[in-house]
Parts: sequence; structure tokens; C-alpha cells
Amino acid sequence: MSKKIEQAVRSKYGSVAVSNLSSNNDGVRAVAEAFGYTQEELSSIPAEANMGLSCGNPTATAHLREGETVVDLGSGGGLDVFLAAQQVGASGKAIGIDMTPEMINLARRNAAQGNGGKGYSNVEFHLATIDNLPLPDNSVDCVISNCVINLATDKEAVFREIARVLKPGGRLAVSDIALKRELPAELGNDLMAYVGCIAGAIPIEDYKSGLLGAGFSGVEVIDAGSDLNAYAKVENQAGCCSPAMTQIGSASKSLPTLDSGCCTPEPLSGADKELHADLAELLRRYNVNDYAASVRVFAVKNSTYTAESAEQNRLENVSCGCQTAPPKAGEPACCETQAAKFGIASIKQSGTTNCC
Repeated sequence: MSKKIEQAVRSKYGSVAVSNLSSNNDGVRAVAEAFGYTQEELSSIPAEANMGLSCGNPTATAHLREGETVVDLGSGGGLDVFLAAQQVGASGKAIGIDMTPEMINLARRNAAQGNGGKGYSNVEFHLATIDNLPLPDNSVDCVISNCVINLATDKEAVFREIARVLKPGGRLAVSDIALKRELPAELGNDLMAYVGCIAGAIPIEDYKSGLLGAGFSGVEVIDAGSDLNAYAKVENQAGCCSPAMTQIGSASKSLPTLDSGCCTPEPLSGADKELHADLAELLRRYNVNDYAASVRVFAVKNSTYTAESAEQNRLENVSCGCQTAPPKAGEPACCETQAAKFGIASIKQSGTTNCC
């Protein structure tokens, strides 16, 4: 299933990359402003870097300093990379990671044309997944991300990779979608809801415990209070949590027509159209704000981090449910009664444990 999800995410966001959505479109610009970007920030970078896919502004909360190296996970057209590059200056570096070739190509074009036509000398973009970063250990001062980690099928692997590349004491500043309560089954199991940043989101408490388990401290996951329906209310938006739009005229700044899709600007047909239509119907029936939130995530890599200590932290912070079979080799049981049953040590719980 994870491969199917990954292929769907890559396909849909690849379509967005070639859709001509940009800050030149009133609706796309309005979405970015609704989630924390200023007009000055948006006008300082290539318009095509913003496609209305954000759920926050991590560069506003990352406290970047001149000379730092910052990595953006799921960098899209380069929006946050270019803003970060301005903050870290010529002696710093801003690195974008994206698994979609179309997005990487778009970001590199934007980098060459941006900065007043002079291009950016302190940015680079890499085609890779965010759970397998092409970066050395202990090489990064800050990791940012914007509405992307929810799309990863193995979030624990992502958290471990972030910890690996960060320097001791390095920090994480992320905007993402997390769950306040369990999604209805028909929404949580919908493929297009996953692509649309809904079904892949994890509970806020699991976000915290996952980062603690990966070797972070000072973990905070804060509900930003943003209205996720901003995506649907603002037309000309083809990103997270929204039906997609079909552009009217390549040069038009006017709003496009609504198409029953998510993250895809072109007309659909056949089974694909049915999938998107199903999601659009689900989103009409359920208010996303009742179940999910735009969150700001902060964490610091422990100065004593090692891969071994991170694995121990993961075991100590796992949230277990009803364990009916012996755990895998090296995996302790979830509570005292199960530990006695399986004859191994129990572990501390970060969440509520439902022991059998």
C-alpha cells in the first residue's frame, strides 16, 4: 500500500508543478497569506515558487541565523528555501529535498531566475525522499518542512533521518497537519484524502512521541488555530485538503473553475475522476477542522544523540495498543501484564495503553 500511496503523491504533486499556479494568481497568494506569509515575503521570491500548498510558514518560526545550513523537506517550487536563503545569507546554505522530478526542475528554474535575476548562490535542490536524505551525518543546523511530513508513509524513518543529519543541538521547525481526533473510516482510508494531506496525518500525541523516540528533546506540537477550510474557500488552489482547480487561460490572474479533484489541475477521466469525486464528496460531508489542525512543530536534537540511544528512546516512547502476540526480537512488551506474559522487560508509555 505504501508504494501505491507514494506513486499517487508523486503523480499529483508532479501535476501541480506544471500547472502554472503561482503568486500571480490571487487565490494562490491568498492561501499563502492565510497561513502566515507576508506580501513582502511573497514579492521577494519568484512567483512560481508559491503554489498555495502551505499550511504554515516555518521560516517565520525557525529563527534562522546568518551562516547556518538549513534543509527543507518537501521543498516544492522552492518557496521556503528561498526565504531561508535570505536569512542565512551568503555564508549559509539552504537545501531543498523533494521526491518529485517536476518540482525539482521547477525549483531549479526558479533559483536561476530569482534574486532579482541574479540567481541564488547559496541554494541547492536534491531529488530524494525525505526518509533517505542525501546528506552527511551531523551536517545541518536546522530542518524545516511545510505540510509534507504528513504525506510520508514511514514517519518514524523521517524523524530518524532528521535526527541523523542535524548537528547536536540542531533544531526542527515544521508546519504540518496533525490529528486532534480519529478520522472517520471512510475519510481515513481514502487514497485521495492521503494525497490531500488528511488521511496521512498522525495524532498530535504520536507526533510528540515519535520525535522523542528519534532522539529529540524540547518537543512541542502546537495547534496554530488556522482554518483548514481556507483551501476550499479560496479558489485557484490545488493543494492540501482542497478540491483542485482548472486554470482558465494560461496568462489569466482570474480565478479558475472548480474541478472535483485534489492536487491536480487538469481535467480527469475514468477511475481517477471517480476517486477525486469521492474525496470532494467526503470533504463536503466532514469539516476537516473538527478532526485535524495545522500545527507548528519544534524540537531540538539531544547533544548526546547516537543511533543506539535514538533506538532506545523510540522503544521507551512508543504508544502501544492491545498486544496479543509476542513482540519482535528486541521489542519489549507494552505493559507490565504483557511483559510477564512474554517474559521480557516492559517499557515506559507516552500515551494511553490498552492492555489486554
